[in-house]
Amino acid sequence: MGVFTYESQVITAIPPAKMFKACVLDGDNLIPKILPQAFKSIEYIEGNGEPGGIKKVTFGEGSQFKYMKQKVEAVDRENIVYIYSVIEGDALMNKLEKITYETKLEASPDGGSLCKTCSKYYTVGEFELKEEGIKAGKGKSLGMFKAIEAYLLANPDAY
Repeated sequence: MGVFTYESQVITAIPPAKMFKACVLDGDNLIPKILPQAFKSIEYIEGNGEPGGIKKVTFGEGSQFKYMKQKVEAVDRENIVYIYSVIEGDALMNKLEKITYETKLEASPDGGSLCKTCSKYYTVGEFELKEEGIKAGKGKSLGMFKAIEAYLLANPDAY
């Protein structure tokens, strides 16, 4: 098994606490609402969002994947950090044991936030992960992040 690490950063005009609440604390409700073509449903099958909880994400009709299960590893409201792992589903392509994402939101000087993400891909056997595949997935994540940002900008009283 190998581990491939990929780091990325995104700047948003939304303050960290508000973005964290929308993306993480209420993301299971908000994301399918604003991106129904990408996400059909997100529901907890174990727990309620705290560490150890497991949720099932069912993708929309337009997705190349059907579902994935995510395990919540950590929710640090004080430091605005969220860690979860994709532990099951066709997104792992039978080539990955799991993918762990650590997201931290920090205040930026302009009142918005800097979102730092560290992704760790745990491969099965000798499978070699291609950076192009990771960048494609990151592009979809960025699109979701920007859709949440647009929703919050258009709805300033939300969250």
